[in-house]
Parts: sequence; C-alpha cells; structure tokens
Amino acid sequence: MGIAWVFPGQGSQKIGMAEAVLELPGARQRFEQASALLGRDLLAICSGGTTGDSATGALVDLNDTRNTQPALFVIESLLADGLKAQGRTAQVVAGHSLGELAALHVAGVFDFATGLALMKTRSTLMAAAGGGGMTAVMGFDRGELEALVAATDGVVIANDNSSAQVVLSGSPEAVAAVSSQLQCKRAIPLAVSGAFHSPFMADAAAAFAAELEAVPFADAAIPVLSNTDPSPETNGAALKARLMHQMTTGVRWRETMEQFSALGISTAVEIGPGAVLSGLIKRSCDGITTAQIGSAADLGLGSSL
Repeated sequence: MGIAWVFPGQGSQKIGMAEAVLELPGARQRFEQASALLGRDLLAICSGGTTGDSATGALVDLNDTRNTQPALFVIESLLADGLKAQGRTAQVVAGHSLGELAALHVAGVFDFATGLALMKTRSTLMAAAGGGGMTAVMGFDRGELEALVAATDGVVIANDNSSAQVVLSGSPEAVAAVSSQLQCKRAIPLAVSGAFHSPFMADAAAAFAAELEAVPFADAAIPVLSNTDPSPETNGAALKARLMHQMTTGVRWRETMEQFSALGISTAVEIGPGAVLSGLIKRSCDGITTAQIGSAADLGLGSSL
C-alpha cells in the first residue's frame, strides 16, 4: 500500500493561491528569494496586486509562463516541505510538465535555489519560443487520433493525460486540421504562447539542456516518474537526461497513472493548487484514492497521507 505525491503544472494557478501558504515556515522568504531572482514581486503577482483593480490584467500577469512556473514551484515546494516536516513521505513522486521540477526537488535531486534558477531559465526560454498553438481534445477514438496525427505534419500529442483526454501541440494550422477532423466530444484551443512539449521547442530545449549540463543532480531519495519516461528512477544522471528532453517530448501522464497501479500505489496526494491531477487519477485508476494539499490548512489532514 504505497503513496504517490504528484505535482501539477501550468493551468492549476489561480489568483490568491499564495495566501494559502504564507503561514508556512519560510514562505515569505522563498517568495522574496524568487522575486529578487526574477526582478519582480512574485507574491504581488500571485495576489493579483500588480495591475491595479483589473482582474483581467492580474490574471494575465499570473498566466505569463515566466511568472506561473516559478510561482507554482515556490508553492509546491513549501507544501511538500510542510508534509516532510510532519514526518510524511512518499514511495514515488511525479509532476506534470513544470511539476516534474518540483518532484525532483522534493526527491532531493537539487535544492530550492537550484530549482528556482532552473525554473526561471525554463520559463523564459519557453515564453520566447512562440509560433505555435495547443488544443485539448476529449472523448475520442485513440486509433483515429493517432492516425490523424501521423498523417499531419507539424502536430504531436503533447500531453497524453488519460485515455479520454490529450493535448495537441504544433503549428496552429496543423493543430486545427487534426482537431477539426477528429470525431471527439470537445476540442478546446488553449491560451498559450507556444507549442509546448513539441519539436517547436527544439531551440529552447537545447538552451535548457546546456544550462542543465553544469547543474549537479544528486541521486533521488524517492523514485521519480519522469514525463519522458514514466518508469521509477533514482539515478541523478538519468533523471537529468530525461529532463533535458522534456520540452520537446510529450507528457506521458496516462502511462504515469498506469505505473501507480503497477507499483501498488493506494493513495495519490496532489500537492499544489487545484485538483486537476486528482480528477484524472480518479477517472483512470480504480482502487486509488486521492487527496489534495493546496494550503497550510490542508496539512492538518490525517497521518494516513
């Protein structure tokens, strides 16, 4: 009977999410550290306080990937450290997209400062790599989907989230062509600045890999399921190699959830704002219960987590 800690990625952010963690030890210091590194007030951005009274403008600031990624990393690391301080641990960790860096940090592969610096580099490179689009599709025949993707240049499955939900990524024309031809329940274009987790990220991925080369990765204290290879891994060099390819390859979350069942995981704890990953796990994994740790108050839940 094992426990998995899972860390959400972009899309789980919301205005006001930082207030829920500010009473945790070191919270304000971590936000100050992040703000100094980024050159802007990350806590104010999370609170929606950087654009006057405009709720729309505040959300735009938070949804800028250069802010979203470090903000989620700070919050997820604080919550996980809160669990650790209570003597809790997991048998395996996994993160969705940027959540993988939080998982690596929590597993002891690198410290908070290193993770924050990597998140700044990653988010800046991804924000600059525009020119593409992404669309979520739900309720489809997988064989038809894979055939359409294979027959269309310039589009890939970026996020294989479950048997019933994927995200397509690539040129706007190619993504639109596949999503319009596919027989599906819904196809929703995403408000993103680029074709993330696709070959369109090749230049950004190369620059990020060059940055990673100089960063020491320790062996993980907890096995990590990576986006590019969702098999349990603790070797630091192997985990670094996997992360180097993450920007251009898909997020294999469907297979990650299959690993939970194969590894005997009985509880998946989503650490961060929202419950997107919990929802996917509930719908895909029979016999696995879920819990959410999104605030300091949630750390008062029972020791079964």
